Amino acid sequence: MSQAAKEKDILLEVQNLKTYYPIRGGFLRKKIGDVKAVDGISFSIRKGETLGLVGESGCGKSTAGRTILRLLNPTSGKIIFDGKDITSVKGTSLRKIRQDFQMVFQDPYASLNPMQMVGDVISEPIRNFTGKSLKQLKPEVMDLLTKVGLPEDAYYKYPHEFSGGQRQRIGIARALALRPKLIIADEPVSALDVSVQSQVLNLLKELQQEFDLTFLFIAHDLSVVKHMSDCIGVMYLGGLVEIATKKSLYVEPLHPYTQALVSAIPEPDPRKKRHRIILQGDMPSPIDPPKGCAFHPRCMHAKEECSKVKPVLKEVKPGHQVACHIYN
Repeated sequence: MSQAAKEKDILLEVQNLKTYYPIRGGFLRKKIGDVKAVDGISFSIRKGETLGLVGESGCGKSTAGRTILRLLNPTSGKIIFDGKDITSVKGTSLRKIRQDFQMVFQDPYASLNPMQMVGDVISEPIRNFTGKSLKQLKPEVMDLLTKVGLPEDAYYKYPHEFSGGQRQRIGIARALALRPKLIIADEPVSALDVSVQSQVLNLLKELQQEFDLTFLFIAHDLSVVKHMSDCIGVMYLGGLVEIATKKSLYVEPLHPYTQALVSAIPEPDPRKKRHRIILQGDMPSPIDPPKGCAFHPRCMHAKEECSKVKPVLKEVKPGHQVACHIYN
């Protein structure tokens, strides 16, 4: 495929995206610093594919997802969706664009209105954009309930009458209501029982095929991300340290942090032994990140350059980018 064709195939492109939360203190509440939740990430997702965004709690992956969806305003950088720069779009223009990207939230109960019946929950986005009545939309909502594996009588029930997995299916149906091009799934199975997780993941993959969806799949569980993703980006302290295809990342992780994450994946076969890499210390504070490479205080391969110069993502193999001075 030519470079021009590849670029035309890209649905979402993020360029040097930063999202900082101001810290205020003193009597006059003056700004005294920033929490650098997302600190200059860049990636792209092609139409119909899934990019998994993985990292430990506090690395900024959920903030990145909410910023891309424009639930949060970026501090700097660019968000290009379907060829349009939506970084600074506001008001009616943003509302119109939002038909094309939706979110599945982590907590399926907190994201649903407990005072609305399921039929109202799912039809609300369509009514907001089309002006159709609840009665007109009932057949469409019933069809969506069937597609996510819920009975039609769910239409007349309230969220508290369902299990966690069923509530997440309601959230998925609501996200599908406007037939979006992109769905950002923010840890969609982390609040569910392990027995239910695989059912919801398989449902998402089936719906991706049926509706020609593109996913940004955010999670902290590498085995879940492996099941869902075509490409995977690994985040650490607000930055991306590695981006690669699923096969390349799991077979040969290059960044020391990714190597530690992959070594922690449980091995189902007890006869196979895996060398576990135990990281020392905790993730530094995003208020005052280390100079140079953010991972260097915990890295077993750190050298003097790592504490002074921040590495940038560079392609060291076809389709495999890493931000590490080892590969300079």
